[in-house]
Amino acid sequence: MIEARDWAHGVMLGAAMGSETTAAASGAVGVLRRDPMAMKPFCGYNFADYFAHWLSFDRPGLQLPKIFHVNWFRKGNDGKFLWPGFGDNLRVLAWMLARCAGAADAVATPIGHLPRAHDLDVAALNLPAASLDALLSIDHAGWQREMQALGDYFAEFGARLPTRLERERRRVLDALEAHEPSRRAARGA
Repeated sequence: MIEARDWAHGVMLGAAMGSETTAAASGAVGVLRRDPMAMKPFCGYNFADYFAHWLSFDRPGLQLPKIFHVNWFRKGNDGKFLWPGFGDNLRVLAWMLARCAGAADAVATPIGHLPRAHDLDVAALNLPAASLDALLSIDHAGWQREMQALGDYFAEFGARLPTRLERERRRVLDALEAHEPSRRAARGA
């Protein structure tokens, strides 16, 4: 559960989306593939142009909506889903709506704004503390791999990719590298 810092960051998060292939898709089942903004089956033109279209909304004087990104299917080391899903997704949606209304806080991180544990109504969930900690923390190495893989995906579009999108990817990667826990510990931060 991430709130984008700004419009370009939100478009990048949407461009980074992926999903596992299912029996309905051709090829192997369970393979992660890029599915920008969950539009792969529906986008009738080059995704680089689609990204540019979304970036074009960011103009002076416009009040754009906040953008949020959620992975409802994130799994822990035990292979089980970290978040219960279904109706409990409303707990995350309530935080998002509160953020839109200016009534909830968030923690600024290299990947975007994350809720704090007390920002989510999880008291009745019986959610293990380790699961909540995993949901509200950053896997720096995992996100660095994701940003590198996203760079490879963006490279497929060549010069057609909006430079602003690649700059945003680089900004996230640089922030991850600057705030890596082992580096902070080494610097005494």
